[in-house]
Amino acid sequence: MAILKNLTVDEMVCYSPTMITTNGIWQGDNPLDYALPLFILQVILVVVATRIFVFVLKPIRQPRVIAEILGGIVLGPSVLGRNKTFADAVFPLRSVMVIETMANVGLLYFLFLVGVGMDASAIRRMGRKSLTIAVSGMVLPFGTGALFSIFLMKDGEKATNGSAFVLILGVVLSVTAFPVLARILAELKLINSELGRVALSAAIINDVLSWMLLAIAIALAEDERISVASVMVVLSSAAFVAFNAFVVRPIIMWIIRKTPEGESFSDFYICLILAGVMISGFITDAIGTHSVFGAFVFGLIIPTGPLGFALIEKLEDFVSGLLLPLFFAISGLKTNVGLITGVTKWAVIIILVVLSCIGKVVGTLIVSISYQMSLSEGAALGMLMNTKGLVEILVLNIGRDQKVLDEEAFATMVVITVLMTGMIVPAISIIYRPSRGMISYKRRTIQMSKKDAEFRVLVCIHTPRNVPTMINLLEASNPTKKSPICIYVLHLVELTGRTSALLIVHTSKKSDHTALNRTEAQSDHIINAFDNYEQHAEHVSVQPLTAISPYSTMHEDICSLAEEKRVAFIIIPFHKQQTVDGGMEATNMAFRTVNQNVLANSPCSVGILVDRGLNSSNRLVADQMSHHVAVLFFGGPDDREALSYGWRMSEHSGISLTVMRFVAGEDTAMSESSTSHNNNADKQRVLTVETDEDGETDKQLDERFLHWFMMSHVNDDSIAYIEKVVNNGEETVAAIRSMGDVFGLFIVGRGQGVISPLTAGLTDWSECPELGAIGDLLASSDFATVASVLVVQQYVGAGLEDGLGTPVLNEEYGGGGNQSNFMQPRGSQTVTSPRGHQSVFSTERC
Repeated sequence: MAILKNLTVDEMVCYSPTMITTNGIWQGDNPLDYALPLFILQVILVVVATRIFVFVLKPIRQPRVIAEILGGIVLGPSVLGRNKTFADAVFPLRSVMVIETMANVGLLYFLFLVGVGMDASAIRRMGRKSLTIAVSGMVLPFGTGALFSIFLMKDGEKATNGSAFVLILGVVLSVTAFPVLARILAELKLINSELGRVALSAAIINDVLSWMLLAIAIALAEDERISVASVMVVLSSAAFVAFNAFVVRPIIMWIIRKTPEGESFSDFYICLILAGVMISGFITDAIGTHSVFGAFVFGLIIPTGPLGFALIEKLEDFVSGLLLPLFFAISGLKTNVGLITGVTKWAVIIILVVLSCIGKVVGTLIVSISYQMSLSEGAALGMLMNTKGLVEILVLNIGRDQKVLDEEAFATMVVITVLMTGMIVPAISIIYRPSRGMISYKRRTIQMSKKDAEFRVLVCIHTPRNVPTMINLLEASNPTKKSPICIYVLHLVELTGRTSALLIVHTSKKSDHTALNRTEAQSDHIINAFDNYEQHAEHVSVQPLTAISPYSTMHEDICSLAEEKRVAFIIIPFHKQQTVDGGMEATNMAFRTVNQNVLANSPCSVGILVDRGLNSSNRLVADQMSHHVAVLFFGGPDDREALSYGWRMSEHSGISLTVMRFVAGEDTAMSESSTSHNNNADKQRVLTVETDEDGETDKQLDERFLHWFMMSHVNDDSIAYIEKVVNNGEETVAAIRSMGDVFGLFIVGRGQGVISPLTAGLTDWSECPELGAIGDLLASSDFATVASVLVVQQYVGAGLEDGLGTPVLNEEYGGGGNQSNFMQPRGSQTVTSPRGHQSVFSTERC
């Protein structure tokens, strides 16, 4: 007979060790009398209960740990467990050993995965700012917990070990749960912000400190006095960490080097590592720490890379989705909220939660302000550092098992943990709204950018193949002393194994280490290429970054970074690349989804680059670059933005710019008038959408903008302006084909929201609508050209409080304050230009 001692009451529960599986209900057996079917039912109930709470709490974006604890509380003695029939049938005392054992196995492997997902080298790179914030945020809550522990011990049954009780309560109130915080930041879309990076850095340090406090708490739980045994626990734990760092880690590195790049790791190595988790847990449990400490340290020594990704991929869904909820549910099952009776006790809990939160916020805020962070950012950071999760629940369970906490104290601290974590997201939403600081950024476009100010560009890279053309395009964008270019290079990497998205800022651009995998090798290649460009080019600054996220949310990283850095232009590569025979083939269809999402959500203008080389000159010296660029202008905001970029490029000494404007012929005008007469219900007219407060149409804005452009380049022989009069889409295609192969780059507007008879029929066989009618034509394999194509979409945004760039363009390119000096007569179809320069400006009819 096996014997299990219940932790609640001193009674003996006996059951047969052979009662594991049932013979079936047809043999008269009750499945709930047997261990395996009972365990399966318990798992089902726990998963269902937690999923219900996940669904219910999703609108208020509560972390999953809250749902899992609440699910356990509902199944436990606080709610459903109050029914004795339900409790005896589904969660009898004899089943406690099985479900707790499996829950701890899940906990063991989850902590291993947390260690694998945590970059150990990042801890060494933490700056003084993160360290100071982490420590200052722990001091006041820890002191608050130590003070209130006296009242809690007086109000309830006194803990058997006062020092351990004080330490455990201090840990619960002061530490920050790194995995839970990462998920909250991802949900709030703050993970790639400066605030998110500081919070994660401080949380990592906080986690390390919490493990140290946990080891001390366990030692004190065994013996309140600092005895020889306590000292041996600490020393042996330190020896275990050193053994893993200097003996086990080199073995892991040898396994990584032995496996060829791109190949999967053998089952033998994977099984060996998974067994190592168990061995580490056994060792640390034997020396008196806790088994999860060994699993966490073992995971921490595995470097970020293909091995870590492979382990997380194999384990995460099963462990996080099935086994880990058991651990949190067990905590809820042990929690009897009914034991917390009386208004006084609840008042103490609420005061304790409020004071500890205030202490964390105040401590963090003081340090944040000293580092020139705003008041709202400091308060938000303090709230984020109040995130609770796994470590706190683990500490509480250890305290309960060691009899440091009684039933009432345990329930009290679980409630405190749930309340402190649950209030974070609502509080952050109230006190911190980063969009407030972005009001001045609402309409950032190339057209609105000042000519004598820094031009900020976000360049997205999928593979090193995108790099040469991107660099040549940026150099052709004319960086000058008056208008330098600040380039943020973002290497986009698919998330394949980490628990949350990650943005890596490369502080050292020159790679001085050996890449562990293909992704690192590609990042090093990209970083080194742009670093080389920065060294050889003038008036250019480069900041390389790597974004690791799933393709479904990759656009959020791009857009949030663009908003944070206040860039004017995002350049993203097309999802197709040129083949040897000149055709276009898709590299990864997920890239197309990313591009479409960026176009839909971008906070600034966007350009999609169809890469066909643009390498007529591979040299990076400005005076040795030579490119012929063509801007195809049909009208509308996107085309004005395309011409704005071409305008900037035209200032470069090595760029020859041709602007070809397509004008509707008489046949088109007559057809349009007839269509309007026959169908008065049709309100969608060509290029006549109201765009500003004065009622100016797109056509009038186009005329004015083209007039400014030509007046600024009257005597510039490197710029040619041609007007093509066409009547339909076929003539448009013929006119574009007649331009020949002299151009290395076409810049065209996407034409979103503009319906023109000049492109009629071109969209009927469009393969990639995100490029617009003309962009899709130029990017297709059927169009015989070797030129790259940049398809531009102007950011329009919501609200037209500052017009479509007219005031800024007047100031920059008009040279005077009188706007009327550069206005064109409203009724004129072609712009006023000095016709004496026929070599530069000409009109042609197809």
